[in-house]
Amino acid sequence: MASISNLGVGSGLPLSTMLDSLQTAEKAALKPISTQQSAYTAKLSAYSTLKSALTTFQTANSKLNSADLFTATTATSSSSAFSATTSGSTVAGKYSINVTQLAQAQVLTSAVQSSNTAALGDSSVASRSIAITLKDGTSKSVTLTNDQTSLTGMRDAINGANAGVTATIIKVSDGSFRLSMSANKTGSDNAVASVAVTGDSTLQGIVGFDATASSNPMTQSVAAQNAKLTVNNIAIENSSNQISDALEGITLNLTAQTVGDQTLTITKDTSKASTAISTWVDAYNTLLDQFNTLTKYTKVDTNTDSQDSSNGALLGDSTLRTIQTQLKSLLTNAQSSSEYKSLGQIGVTTDPTTGSLKLDSTKLSAALNKDAPGVKEMIVGDGKTGITAKMDTKLTEWLSSKGIVQAATDGVSKTLNNLTALYNTTSDRIDADIARYKTQFTQLDMAISKLNSTSTYLTQQFDTSSSSNKS
Repeated sequence: MASISNLGVGSGLPLSTMLDSLQTAEKAALKPISTQQSAYTAKLSAYSTLKSALTTFQTANSKLNSADLFTATTATSSSSAFSATTSGSTVAGKYSINVTQLAQAQVLTSAVQSSNTAALGDSSVASRSIAITLKDGTSKSVTLTNDQTSLTGMRDAINGANAGVTATIIKVSDGSFRLSMSANKTGSDNAVASVAVTGDSTLQGIVGFDATASSNPMTQSVAAQNAKLTVNNIAIENSSNQISDALEGITLNLTAQTVGDQTLTITKDTSKASTAISTWVDAYNTLLDQFNTLTKYTKVDTNTDSQDSSNGALLGDSTLRTIQTQLKSLLTNAQSSSEYKSLGQIGVTTDPTTGSLKLDSTKLSAALNKDAPGVKEMIVGDGKTGITAKMDTKLTEWLSSKGIVQAATDGVSKTLNNLTALYNTTSDRIDADIARYKTQFTQLDMAISKLNSTSTYLTQQFDTSSSSNKS
């Protein structure tokens, strides 16, 4: 059977052209399906963009939804010997501080050994254990093989046991090494009470230690001690140089002894709330910009068959419209018990044309300085009633696995799957029709070719017969 490239050769008819025209006409049925696929694919991508934009705004909203922002304070030290950090509950005030002693961790050091890798224990003993007991009563026992009785072996075994100390090797000079054990925590209560080797008296004579004994194989090169200071002439002692339980809402960080009394000043800090509000306004406007991109509409001329290709994929989308409308409605808090009920009262106004927010920093600072708790009441409330609290609830609802964004995404995905199935079914039908047309055209071509051959033969016969009769 002739191939499609030879269609029409036998009959002289434009069968190949006719088949191409039929194929083009049949495949036109795929175009509207393909157009819908492109539209829904763009919509699926747009929902992903919407979800990402909402998540980004949710981050900024969560940061503003913090009561501590509106009671924030700043700590200023008159000395480099100490600094301080504050929490949202810290009260402004001044403190006189004098640091007389820093906390430090105990360090035990062995006598000098000529090698850091040679076994030091009794080789006749298969194994032994080394128990490290801290002053608070906690103890850890580590079993050592003969290969682990070198300085490096003991170091690695001790560090792997989480015994409350860190072992290191100090090279004093060529051929001279010491094993050092440092308590992991500062303070006298975290010092080592004893290091006892069981089953190997030789090794005990190298790394043994007893805090109650007058002489030990390992010496205390650094004594454990607590930090000592006075705050407003009240004596305080702590095992750490980071003291968080002496002054309410204040953590002191000691780095050196002071020269006499120094001053720690705690002042009200509205900059943190102001910055958070400014960041939130920017994030809200960025979200609106994304909404506008997703719903962009470009007017086209009358009687134009198609819309502008630059239109947003979610133009007229009910899901996005619902989110946008509800967000706008949350910019006021009529339930607030303070004088502030809307953002406009603190300098955050809405542009009536674009819907974006504008921030008057001067007015915001004035409101925060005048009544930061009142501003907090409107924005945060009790964690449920504030503007950001309500927004957080809505954002969480919209972005949940059963929220409207996911529901819309699932709906588009389902439609895309149906369109793909329809496209494949239609394409297969068209291919089958074209194959059938090709077979029929080939058969027609061959039939006409045979008829033409028969006609030519008969004509020749008639011509021959006619010539014979004339002669």
